[in-house]
Amino acid sequence: MKMGLQVAGLRAGLRRGLWASVCIATLAAGCVSSVVPATGMSAVAAATPAGESAISFEAGDVSVDAFRGSFRVPENRSDPSSRMIDVHYVRFPSTAAAPGAPIVYLAGGPGGSGVATARGRRFPLFMAMRAFGDVIALDQRGTGWSATAPRCVSRVVMPTDRAVPDAEEAAMLRAAAEECDSFWRAAGYDPAGYTTVENARDLDALRRHLGAEQVTLWGISYGSHLALAAARELGPRIDRMILASVEGLDQTVKLPSETDAYFGRLQSAIDAEPAAKAIYPDLKALIARVHQKLEADPPTLVLARDGVEKTLLLTKRVMRGVASAMIADPESAVLLLQLYLAVDASAYEPLQGLLAQFVDPGAPETFSLMPLAMDIASGVGVERLAQIKREARVALLGDVLNHPMPQLAGALGLDLGDGFRAAPNGDMPTLALMGTLDGRTYPREQRAALVNLSRVEIVTVANAGHNLFMASSDVQDIMERFMRGERVDGANIIVDAPTFAPSIAQEGKAAEGRH
Repeated sequence: MKMGLQVAGLRAGLRRGLWASVCIATLAAGCVSSVVPATGMSAVAAATPAGESAISFEAGDVSVDAFRGSFRVPENRSDPSSRMIDVHYVRFPSTAAAPGAPIVYLAGGPGGSGVATARGRRFPLFMAMRAFGDVIALDQRGTGWSATAPRCVSRVVMPTDRAVPDAEEAAMLRAAAEECDSFWRAAGYDPAGYTTVENARDLDALRRHLGAEQVTLWGISYGSHLALAAARELGPRIDRMILASVEGLDQTVKLPSETDAYFGRLQSAIDAEPAAKAIYPDLKALIARVHQKLEADPPTLVLARDGVEKTLLLTKRVMRGVASAMIADPESAVLLLQLYLAVDASAYEPLQGLLAQFVDPGAPETFSLMPLAMDIASGVGVERLAQIKREARVALLGDVLNHPMPQLAGALGLDLGDGFRAAPNGDMPTLALMGTLDGRTYPREQRAALVNLSRVEIVTVANAGHNLFMASSDVQDIMERFMRGERVDGANIIVDAPTFAPSIAQEGKAAEGRH
């Protein structure tokens, strides 16, 4: 969601372009993106589901034979007069002589595209998983090829020349969301159809469409949230699950205290590098000091976009938004630390250059239907919301991490209720992969989300972040062992942490800003 200046749009924009910005920015270097060629993959033909068509699927400079398909489902199953919508996917046929259950990839977000993911850095994993069954790159309802609803551009514009009080911001966000709700309904869309429950029931419709007795679910972040909802909806029709960076059904809004605990783990990783420890002896103190500085005297930044200069007041809340966008993975956290170091020295050029790529001061609030409705519907319970509000008063990032939640909690009448948010039961074999430097989903919360599943195996990936699938070849090895039925519980994969210390040249620039 790109919403002008406000934090949700800032976070989404930064996350979408993060690898590009890390590679382009003068404060970082060494980004590598590669795709492993799909060699020696003679697919075993299976019965083709109705309506599929053969395609050549391209990922980078590699192409592989696949099938494109779709299936029809009600937009809102609770409405007898609901219109029907199409959900699209790509199927990569299994290379196994006797394929197991189809493996359905569930993208994160919400709003991520499974098909787009298969074209990216995780393509080798999609190919490797074909050894166990057909692999389905699913574009969930409202995403990718399955998205038909137009983006809503509201008339609400957040001020960019002053700090906006929390209550005023929440009221403006609600006004924008309500305007967009009316916009989509007038265009023939039912926002009540875009909930995680409806999304989970689509997985059973997909299973029937594929002619399979069971499916294996493979999801990350929101994809794991969807898988947990499916565990309740499908039960024994799920063969097994592979989940990474788990987001529980009651964890759409994260606890500020857990984010603070993440910064403690990040400090431990920094302390293991003497040069970095000398520069960041107390990361939390640095962050707090910068926030206090911006609260007392926020500077005005000039952002140049397409030859047009616009101004933005760099408030504490904006800086918290930058941090929220960049703590998912340690590689981007490295850049974030350097931005805090620069702002602490009153050197604003690096942050100004980064913000200019993603922030459009004065732009109206805009929303996409699927991610907005999914988050609002999954919601947050009364007790957890009260805890979040208490913790936010003293936490480093306040309540900004999940913006525009919890500000829109209970909006549009979409909340699925506490029954939905209860941890699901299940006895399907489940592999959970957790990164120790994940700044979005946290180990303690991930374990709590899985507490009622009786056959969970947990593997820790030390020094990995939120997007951990490609952190090490050992991750693929663990996934393959799990799919073969081998026991992997308690395994610990260790990957190298990034270099946290800035270069000498970067230190010199920061020092210049102090004089």
